Amino acid sequence: MTALPPLLWLQAFEAAARTLSFTAAGHELGVTQAAISQRIRLLEDRLGQKLFVRHPRSLSLTPAGQAWLPSIHDAFARISEGTSEVFGSTSESPVTLRTTPVIQQNWLAPRLLAFHRAHPSIAVRLVSAIWPDDFGPEGADLEIRYGRGEWSGVEAVSLGGESMLPVCAPTLAAGLREPADLAGHTLLHAVGFAVGWPTWLEQAGVAGLEHHCPALTCDNQVMTLALASHGGGVALTHRRLFESCDDLVAPFALEVPSEEGFWLVRPGRRQSREESSLLWEWLVEGLEGDSG
Repeated sequence: MTALPPLLWLQAFEAAARTLSFTAAGHELGVTQAAISQRIRLLEDRLGQKLFVRHPRSLSLTPAGQAWLPSIHDAFARISEGTSEVFGSTSESPVTLRTTPVIQQNWLAPRLLAFHRAHPSIAVRLVSAIWPDDFGPEGADLEIRYGRGEWSGVEAVSLGGESMLPVCAPTLAAGLREPADLAGHTLLHAVGFAVGWPTWLEQAGVAGLEHHCPALTCDNQVMTLALASHGGGVALTHRRLFESCDDLVAPFALEVPSEEGFWLVRPGRRQSREESSLLWEWLVEGLEGDSG
């Protein structure tokens, strides 16, 4: 029987293959990017095959890496399930919910407080994630992801349709009568979304106007909304998030629909704990109330 590689190497491969980033894998596992890179190299040496193709600014899996990844996912899932079956889960173990900071702040906060008042004995642990990724080896009980809902091995419930619209401070909005008035104003970009400023400006009939505007680019909407609230420019954000911002206004009526959206997600293969199921049902029932 072939000796298995060390668990730390397998964890490094699983995290890097899932995120396609040695840096992100290091953040998840609490080690440096260099440590992940070294563990992957040692693993590849042990196996005698390359698992990743290293591009200048990205990673991709080799055919061998793609073929091996499902087995590694299954192995970690079985370890987790077996541990729960044998040792159970204690009431002290919190329900882990992972989502982006902007959803925590603008959508989740009031719902979580209501849940806490109704179920004060259930501990909830929030984990921030700027970029969407899958459940890690330890696993989040629940997650709110952004995308098209096309993930395998999970149960997903849509938080509803999404559209993007410009928002800014009231003082700045006073000078914006039509989209062409954005010329010369700072546009606040949050990367990673299908609908960005070029798409909105094209729909508004002023395609290419972004080239005549200063720009500030952030990797999350928390920062773009904060900059907008301080009069630092105009942010393009989701209607859902704008509805929770008391200090921002929408200067234009145009909203551009997005095929992407926010989804409440949980693993589809493992049995949910009672506490996790209660939070899931609370959030889902709240969505049904919102639509009603």
